[in-house]
Amino acid sequence: MRSKKKQMRQLPAIPQELIDRFVTGPMSAEAVHAASMAFKKALIERALGAEMSHHLLSTRGSQARASR
Repeated sequence: MRSKKKQMRQLPAIPQELIDRFVTGPMSAEAVHAASMAFKKALIERALGAEMSHHLLSTRGSQARASR
């Protein structure tokens, strides 16, 4: 039995200015890998930081309501 193929999601557009910051000239495979890993790390850290801020704010709000 074959499984249905998942449709690929459309990737978000990346501004040209951001690409220009990462790519300053010809890049080797290792340089491309290093740049993509650095970008992925920064993206994950930003997402986790936002999630943590959201979690802490909602925790404070529920504590304030409970103390009333």
